[in-house]
Amino acid sequence: MIKEEKQRTATDGSEHWDMILRPKTGWFDIDLNELWHYRDLVFMFVHRDFVTHYKQTILGPLWYIIQPLFTTVVFTIIFGKVAKISTDSLPPFLFYLAGNVVWGYFAASLTATSNTFTANAHIFGKVYFPRLAVPLATVIVNFLQFLIQLILFIGFYGYFMPGAEELRPSGWLLLLPLLLLQMALLSFGLGVLFSSLTTKYKDLRFVMTFLVQLWMYATPVVYPLSQIPSWLLPWYELNPMAAVVESFRHMFFGSSAVQWHQIGISWLITLLLLTAGVVLFSRIEKNFMDTV
Repeated sequence: MIKEEKQRTATDGSEHWDMILRPKTGWFDIDLNELWHYRDLVFMFVHRDFVTHYKQTILGPLWYIIQPLFTTVVFTIIFGKVAKISTDSLPPFLFYLAGNVVWGYFAASLTATSNTFTANAHIFGKVYFPRLAVPLATVIVNFLQFLIQLILFIGFYGYFMPGAEELRPSGWLLLLPLLLLQMALLSFGLGVLFSSLTTKYKDLRFVMTFLVQLWMYATPVVYPLSQIPSWLLPWYELNPMAAVVESFRHMFFGSSAVQWHQIGISWLITLLLLTAGVVLFSRIEKNFMDTV
């Protein structure tokens, strides 16, 4: 893909090019300065997606609150009352709400970002701009939704806290910004990775939702990490979201089975997936219009 050419006209009427633009050739040919230059476009995408997502609905942005609340109530009834799955002595509603808030952001960002090429092919084929601007805007939009749901969680946390001695925030709460950064990087990296693969393997569009649902049950969202058998625990350490969900609970509840080495493995896998996704994205974007 060749970047958009810019030019200016001198006082004498002659044209001078501000920059020489050539096709991308490297494996990791990502121009972050260019992405920053198009930051207004990114924010325009953010505004478009955030405002229009529920624009023609009756409840509008209230769906940001209704969805996690309804899911949490269902989980509390099915997994807490019927299946009687342990929540490590934590209030079941708050336990499931914590898992839903964290997982909801990751799942929404991954699903939306994985459709970057196919959903925006009509734009990509007409004008040049950094293609990473679209998935970046998607991650930011879902992060804004996450902040709304985080405020909802904190509200219920304050409601349950006086009557529950086990709810004591830990010093890990200071690392919350780092945890949020990891969630954003992981969903962004995996999203652009799947988006790149979708241009060639169209079946991934149909199985993405199913894969995300399976991944949720392979993540301690409806059960604590302490309930995982020791022989299965090494496999759970390969799931980066397992450490993310448990770390979030540890920050607010003060107790969790997550270990520091599991967090380290989670970060390592996150960075590897981010690198693989960006590299593949930069290679595919050169000729994806021929395959989409």
